[in-house]
Amino acid sequence: MRTVVYPGTFDPITNGHIDLVERACRLFDKVIVAVAASNRKNPLFSLDERVALAQQTLSHLTNVTVVGFDILLVEFVRQQNAQAVLRGLRAVSDFEYEFQLANMNRALAPTMESIFLTPAEHLSYISSSIVREIAVLGGDVSKFVASPVEAALQQKFSSRAK
Repeated sequence: MRTVVYPGTFDPITNGHIDLVERACRLFDKVIVAVAASNRKNPLFSLDERVALAQQTLSHLTNVTVVGFDILLVEFVRQQNAQAVLRGLRAVSDFEYEFQLANMNRALAPTMESIFLTPAEHLSYISSSIVREIAVLGGDVSKFVASPVEAALQQKFSSRAK
């Protein structure tokens, strides 16, 4: 079975992330969306909330599993018996950082491959941080995220305003 791990903070999961998962589902038998705890990034949503939102938005895909993790990525990949890590590239500016990560992962786990996919053009400008910024300012994020994520953002920011 060919398995790929798609790691990220997913704070929140966007339509760009969903597009990459759907593409990966066509290439791999099993796709594991690995939601990183990433406490140093001070995420808006808790790990449990991010896992739940990813599960809701990816429930239409039968070969996807969503799990949270808080260990070294190469160890997580080994535990999952995966052969590769999926990373998304939105722009040339992403490449340098992703290239560095891929080389470090290869140094730590020589048999683990890094796979890079690009989202559809109309999704290439979407990032979680931009979506959060739009949402905090009361903007419409419905074009950038699935409806459960939109509702969660509205709830999160409406409760902060009180």
